[in-house]
Amino acid sequence: MSHQQSSAADDTTHFGYEQVDVKEKVKRVAGVFDSVAKNYDIMNDVMSMGVHRIWKKIALDTSGVRPGHKVLDLASGTGDLAARFSKMVGAAGKVVASDINPNMLKVGRERLTDRGIVGNIEYVQANAEALPFADNYFNFVSISFGLRNVTRKEDALASIYRVLKPGGRLMVLEFSKPMEALKPVYDIYSFKLLPLMGKLIANDEDSYRYLAESIRMHPDQETLKGMMQAAGFERCEFMNMSGGIVALHKGYKF
Repeated sequence: MSHQQSSAADDTTHFGYEQVDVKEKVKRVAGVFDSVAKNYDIMNDVMSMGVHRIWKKIALDTSGVRPGHKVLDLASGTGDLAARFSKMVGAAGKVVASDINPNMLKVGRERLTDRGIVGNIEYVQANAEALPFADNYFNFVSISFGLRNVTRKEDALASIYRVLKPGGRLMVLEFSKPMEALKPVYDIYSFKLLPLMGKLIANDEDSYRYLAESIRMHPDQETLKGMMQAAGFERCEFMNMSGGIVALHKGYKF
C-alpha cells in the first residue's frame, strides 16, 4: 500500500481511507479528538487491553532522558508521558507538553495539575509541522501515537530535527505493520471490534473507525525509518513490540 503525502502540487491527503483536501483533514482530525478527549484514556486501556501502558513504559525506560534535560512531548494528549518526563528531568529540567488539539491539551493540563505535577512543565498548542520553538533547543522530542494523524509527516520530522540540539534524540511510538500471522485477527479486531467498543464506551463509532483506518495508512517500519533518515536523523533504528502492532523508532541529530 502506498502512503500518500500531500504536496504543493497535490493538495489532497488521506483521512482514514478517504481522499480529502488537506485543510479538510485538519478540521476532521480535530473533530475526532474533540470527540474522544474525555474518554481517551479509558478507550486506550480498552483498545489495547492495557498493553499501551507497557509500550509506553518501555519507551520511557529506553529514552535516555536525564535530570536537567529539555523535553518536548508532541501529541501529548492527556499527558501520561509528559507526567513521567516531568519526574525524569527534575527541577532543573523542563517539559513542554504540546498538542494541536486544545481540548486534548486542556484535559492533559487539568489531569497533571490535579496530580500536583507543576513547576517544570508548560503547555503549548502547536502544529508539529511548524513548531514555534527556537533552533537547537530540546534534548529530546517524543511523539506517541500521534504521528499518523499528522498530514505532512516530512514537514513534522524536519521541524522536530530543527528544534533538537545536536546530540538530541527523537522517539516515535506508533502503531505499525504487524507480522503476517497476526493480520487476520488484527483486521477483525480493528474494523469490527474497535468501532463497536467506540460506540459502546464513547458513543462514537465513526471516530474509532477513523483511528483504525489511520493506523493502516501510516508508513510501515522501514518506510518511517527512511523518512527519518531523509529528514537528517542518524543512527535510526526501530524496535517492534507485540509482533509489530506497535514500533518504537529512534533517531539522533548530530
